[in-house]
Amino acid sequence: MSETIHEFTTTIPHWQPRVKPIKLDEATPEQLDALKVTPSNTKVSDYVLVLANDVETLKVRTPLFNAIMYNRGGMSRAEREIGATAASVVNRCVYCAAVHASRYNQLAKDEEVMKRIFADGEDADLDPRQSAILRFATRLSKAPSEASESDMQALREAGLNDEEILDLILSASLFGWANRLMHTLGDPVAKQD
Repeated sequence: MSETIHEFTTTIPHWQPRVKPIKLDEATPEQLDALKVTPSNTKVSDYVLVLANDVETLKVRTPLFNAIMYNRGGMSRAEREIGATAASVVNRCVYCAAVHASRYNQLAKDEEVMKRIFADGEDADLDPRQSAILRFATRLSKAPSEASESDMQALREAGLNDEEILDLILSASLFGWANRLMHTLGDPVAKQD
């Protein structure tokens, strides 16, 4: 049995499902159709193969995920990854935190931000814009009522416009849901050599 990982890292762990993933070579035409919208240029993850057990949900989930995380305009992709990572840290989803911190590092070409977030959470020493994004996403993820009007004002003072704020709300909220799926359906485990 593999050891479950509990510490935050930018090294993406293996995700071990508790629910049996479908096998691609045994997938129904409906499952294959639902899998077409998965944005992967490598292999389809076990997580998506687990979700393919419920075709209708996967057909809605993936386009929603893609629209929130990859749409043009609004907040930058890297800043959306801060929102996703903040939610994942609050929810203690080690796998999602690793994936989205790693994506941030790739997009921003800067590993310091995620090191600081993992070390200090909401109190991480970041630039004013990143701090406002992190603070808002963290508070929204703890409890929506914790994200106050003063947090919205801080976002505006840090230079975010309404479209960027909406993208932040969507990315952090999406991961409130995604983290719960990941926790319920499987575990982040150390990769076997």
